[in-house]
Order: sequence, then structure tokens, then C-alpha cells
Amino acid sequence: MENVTPDEKAPVPAKSRGLWHKIVQQRYLLLMSMPFVAWAFVFSYLPLWGWTMAFQNYRPARGFFEQEWVGFEHFKSLFEDPTFYLVMRNTLAMSFMGLIAGFTVPILFAIIVNEVRHMALKRFVQTVSYLPHFVSWVVVAGIVTKMLSSEGAVNDLLLSLNLIDQPIQFMAQGSWFWYIVTASDIWKEMGWNAIIYLAAMAGIGPELYEAARVDGASRVRQAWHITLPGIRTTIIILLIMSIGHLISIGFEKQFLLGNPLVSDYSQVLDLYALNYGLGMGRFSFGTAINMLNSAVSIVLLLLANGMFKRMSKESIF
Repeated sequence: MENVTPDEKAPVPAKSRGLWHKIVQQRYLLLMSMPFVAWAFVFSYLPLWGWTMAFQNYRPARGFFEQEWVGFEHFKSLFEDPTFYLVMRNTLAMSFMGLIAGFTVPILFAIIVNEVRHMALKRFVQTVSYLPHFVSWVVVAGIVTKMLSSEGAVNDLLLSLNLIDQPIQFMAQGSWFWYIVTASDIWKEMGWNAIIYLAAMAGIGPELYEAARVDGASRVRQAWHITLPGIRTTIIILLIMSIGHLISIGFEKQFLLGNPLVSDYSQVLDLYALNYGLGMGRFSFGTAINMLNSAVSIVLLLLANGMFKRMSKESIF
């Protein structure tokens, strides 16, 4: 039998090195991620313990084991409340309007900015477009309310063009409220949302555009056949995430732009939880609303991910 020297031994397969070897090999990456894991656990997963309040008749003065357990009583009260269905109508309406307009407009804006060849003008447009993102909704609501008032710039323009005979009370018309919120949100977030699409467009090879120009393709054709397919993965991933947050639209816009005259159109699910839950001391009822919100968001995320994975082979997990 021949003696085999250590140098002649077969190398150990990578799979047999085990998990511990991978941990040692990637120890710096794991150490860097630990603060973010801890943050996610403390602020995202640990608070899930509070969901037990939805099944209790919660009283702050009592301890956890002293609370009265009522099962699904608060969920039954939620589905029996006519206001809940009014709130869901408003939430879904503004969500779909925001999803359609707020998702397509940034893509079109990013394509237009990407086609600008003058770099100074391009940087100026980008800077001006995403600055409103850093403005508080309190300030934005004040600007929108002032512009749409009876003495605002919008009514002055319409009167000067003889399109109307008297000022329109935009903020007092419930049928206008959804459009005002959607337009305000687009103005505020359009430039910021376009940044990620512009970053994705920067990764498209310039030789593709050069070949298209040689073949005589116009800029519109180049955008349709090169730019959009080049950012397809980014569009699908962001669309899936947007669908997952379809009913989690917050309440800042509706709370600041709304008033008693348009309350039937301004109340959304988060605002409903604030007013009828925390505002009235019904902590368990408010928890049930937010728990339903989270459950529906997870279901929508899974459905959207499965649908796009089957149709386009693209998914987020």
C-alpha cells in the first residue's frame, strides 16, 4: 500500500466544511448585520406580543394575566360597524388611485429625465423634483389648502381664463378629495420614487442604444424596447411591494387635508383605528383593526408575489 503524503490528499469538498466554517468565513458580514437584526427584532417582531390585546378587553391598569379574554368579539364588532365598510371604500379607492398614478408617473418621469442629454439641466430637474420629498406633510397640506382655497392660485387662474364664473370650493367637495390627495402625493413623491428607476437605467449598456440608433429606432422606440425591458425586474419588485401595502396608506395626508365637510371621503383604515381605537380609549378595538390591516397586507403580498412569479418568473422571495 502506497503512503500518501498530506499534500497528495484530496481537497475537502466545500459542502463538508459545514455551517461553522461559513460563519467564520463571513464573520465580519454577520457582525455588521447584528445591529440591524437587533433593531428589526426590537421594533418589528417584539411588538407583535401586543396583538394579544385584540383578543382581550384590555385595561391599562390591569396586568397581562388579569385581562379579560373575549376571543374574536372585537373583530365581530368591527365587521358589524357600517363605518368600517365606508372606511374600506375610501382606503381602497385612494390606494388604487395612488397605485396606478403614483406608480406609473415616476416611471414616465424617469424615462423623460433619462433622455435629457444636457447634464446640467438633467441634474437641475432631478434636484428640484425630489426636494418636495423632504417637505413635511404639514407644510404640503398648508400649500395645497392655500392654493385650492377660494382666493387661491388655482381659482385665480380659472377665473382669469374665464373657465368658471365663481370660485370653486375644492376642499369642501367630497368627490374631489380622492383626486386632491392622489395629486398631492404624486407631486411630493414623484421625483424621489424616480431615483431608483434612474439608477436601474444607468445599468443598461449604452451599446444597446447605439445599435438601436444604427437601426433607425427613434427615442420612443428605444425607451419602449430597451429602457423598459432593462428595468423590468425593478418595476415588478416595486409593484409587488406596493400591492402588499395597498391598504396601509397611513393617515397623514387624509388627516391634514380632510375636514368635517369631506369626512365621508377622508376617513381611511389607519385614521379609523386612531379615532375609534386610541381616541376613544378602545385599545383592543384599535389593535384588532391594525391586526386585520397587517393580515390583509401579508395576503396581498403573497398573492402578488405568486402571480408575478408565475407570469414573469420575477419575485421578491
